[in-house]
Amino acid sequence: MKFDASQFDNLELDNIGQWPAAAKLMLAIFLAVMIMFLGYMGLISDQMEALERSYAEENTLKQSYKTKYHIAANLDLFRAQMVEAEDTFANQLRSLPNSHEIPGLLDDITFVGTTSGLDFVKLEWQPEISKEIYIELPIDIEVIGPYHSFGQFVSKIAGLPRIVTLHDFKIKIERNDIASLNLKLQAKTYRYQEEAER
Repeated sequence: MKFDASQFDNLELDNIGQWPAAAKLMLAIFLAVMIMFLGYMGLISDQMEALERSYAEENTLKQSYKTKYHIAANLDLFRAQMVEAEDTFANQLRSLPNSHEIPGLLDDITFVGTTSGLDFVKLEWQPEISKEIYIELPIDIEVIGPYHSFGQFVSKIAGLPRIVTLHDFKIKIERNDIASLNLKLQAKTYRYQEEAER
């Protein structure tokens, strides 16, 4: 069968029944392709997008399930860790001075300083600084003494039973005497905010 392009000349849509077989076949293929394309666009593409969303949701739900399963499987361990964390927190709270122990803290700092061989120039409370869950109680300290005594002093402060942190160290030579140094620092202790509100 030889292809003859002239058979496609003068084709009219009003007279499709009289078209040659090749033209009818081409029209049928074109219509079939258009119907499949429009059917895909109208029906299947939305279904495909919904399927992809379902796959993504399935993966999210699987991950959520794995996480929740892990928590459920280790619930006793998590509860034990929670109790341990609460005990640790309670112990840390006990390390913070309460309101009636705060004046004694100055006595402890004075004792630590004098037993380290330091002379106090200044030791005074500064205004309280209220934070979200605790109150910061700064103390300005100025002492005079030899360098190694500063190390003993700082070490003994760290060994106090209450939490005291040291900040803003400044060391300078006192009266042109290298053996006598001046140390300025700020010590901070903390009080739990709920206790202060009670």
